[in-house]
Amino acid sequence: MKLIDNIPKIWRRAYLFICLWYAINFLISVIFEYKFINPAPYVFWNALFLYEALCVSIILIFLWAHWLSQFRPSVQIGAHVFGILMFFLIMGTLSYYFTDYLDGLVYFDHWKEYMLELMSWDALRFYDQYIITVGVYYVIRYFQGLQRQEQEKSELAIKNKEMQISLLKSQINPHFLFNTLNSISTLMHSSKEKARRVITQLSDIFRYALDAHSDEMVKLIHEINFIENYIKIQQVRFGDRLQFQTEIDPDCLGIDIPPMILQPLVENSVKYGIAPKEEGGTIYLTVRRSGRIIFFEVRDDGLGTKAKKIMDGSSSGVGMANTDLRLKSYYGPQSGLRIRASESGYAVSFFVEEKEIKTGKENRAVPSVVKEAV
Repeated sequence: MKLIDNIPKIWRRAYLFICLWYAINFLISVIFEYKFINPAPYVFWNALFLYEALCVSIILIFLWAHWLSQFRPSVQIGAHVFGILMFFLIMGTLSYYFTDYLDGLVYFDHWKEYMLELMSWDALRFYDQYIITVGVYYVIRYFQGLQRQEQEKSELAIKNKEMQISLLKSQINPHFLFNTLNSISTLMHSSKEKARRVITQLSDIFRYALDAHSDEMVKLIHEINFIENYIKIQQVRFGDRLQFQTEIDPDCLGIDIPPMILQPLVENSVKYGIAPKEEGGTIYLTVRRSGRIIFFEVRDDGLGTKAKKIMDGSSSGVGMANTDLRLKSYYGPQSGLRIRASESGYAVSFFVEEKEIKTGKENRAVPSVVKEAV
């Protein structure tokens, strides 16, 4: 039973279907022969024995075709021609045994004469049995191949997406940690209380950055806390030259977003918008809801188009590009950053749509791509 259970269901069904098909054919044939040609009881027994032999042969044909499938097509065709001849000889000989041999026609000439008679018309019946069985095998193998290809493509796409997201996150995190370590170095000669406070903020940043590698999505409130800790450390370097204001819709604090998706946008404003500006400036973080649509924007009143360097949001020039790719990896090709620059500042925004998805005992809102900008 274990051996049978290990056989894929599709092959068991195919075997039963073929056997059922030939059972109907044998039954019709034997009834016709009994009624119009030879009204003897042994006609039914002969048909039963031949049918049992055919059912066994079908299994052997499947195994034969499976073994041949590893060779090139020309070899398979030649081997199946040989298989048809052997099948005809075996089934023809069994038919001879149950009819002429048991009636006393036991010599080679009798067998030869019987087989030659079969070749006139009845041989087509044996050929069809072999060809139909092989045909069913190759049809199943063909559709299994298509299904396997689609499954492999799907698995490959998922793996590529996971690897891409992991790579993009690993590229972003080290740059952020490097910049925060540079910021903390300015506190070495400051008061112990301020140093202790910043070290606590830095530990929270490290913990969040490390957790970002394992958590698929995070709550917006956690991302906001992370951004605020980052800004506080940067304010140690820039003092009053760096201001930070938020406009967060309270209803949005519980939504899920990719971890560290806002940090490169804020870092971009600090590094290229505010830092080079003599009088500094303010960074504005806005998150607001309009129905199911949630709008994110990081804006500053820094140098804007007057900035000398490209605003990419990272030390290696991959921050903004990676953030755009991460958004598209999570939400689809229609998502991504919208950038607006002017002489009065720089703004980066993106949109997501909140949808309800049932996850067991609760409904969880998850963001998805917005096809058109609001």
